Amino acid sequence: MNLLVVAATALEIKPFSEYLSQASLPQTCQVEVLIGGIGLTHTAWHLGKYMAAKRPDVAIQAGIAGSFNHSWPLGQVVMIGKEQFGDLGVDDAGTFRDLFEIGLWNSGQTPFAGTSLVNTFAGLPFTPDLPIGSSVSINTVTGSLPSIERLQQKYTPDIESMEGAAFHFACLQENIPFLQLRCISNYVEVRDKSKWNIPLAVKNLNQALVGVVEAMAHGR
Repeated sequence: MNLLVVAATALEIKPFSEYLSQASLPQTCQVEVLIGGIGLTHTAWHLGKYMAAKRPDVAIQAGIAGSFNHSWPLGQVVMIGKEQFGDLGVDDAGTFRDLFEIGLWNSGQTPFAGTSLVNTFAGLPFTPDLPIGSSVSINTVTGSLPSIERLQQKYTPDIESMEGAAFHFACLQENIPFLQLRCISNYVEVRDKSKWNIPLAVKNLNQALVGVVEAMAHGR
């Protein structure tokens, strides 16, 4: 099995990279790490370049993220079942309209299910027992009440990231089984980094990532 692990930054999966350097995985499992960069554009380019040359059997995206869902504690790891582009569209006299609403995209067009990029988790050799959330991907991290309200009303997301929709889009287009893991480092609210817990999120994310890779590698 060829397994691709994608992250926006090396910092987010540093413990996993350290684990991988000394892990004794079966020879039948080859793991590659791709640091795709922050944001949708970087992620799309790096994935496109990689997938043009190689085809992984499974792709995993791992990263920390903000949460709209306050019932999940900081440090909770979730897997994303549904992704949406949160700021790709037009400003129509002060009202944001996405590409589906203005008719440039059609509901259900490949690879969308309706207007969402849905992971059915089909084809995965192992699926972790984690909460499943929906996510919205944006180019500007949300930090004001009007932006929060717009995203919640329009997309009802649990999680906000800057790369997930590009990852879902690429894997769905290429028909590659995939899994997006996100660990909550902060809540999506008026920006206050003193309330964030990035070390905890990185720690828990990497523990989950190691567990998933181990289970996939050993066929559990």
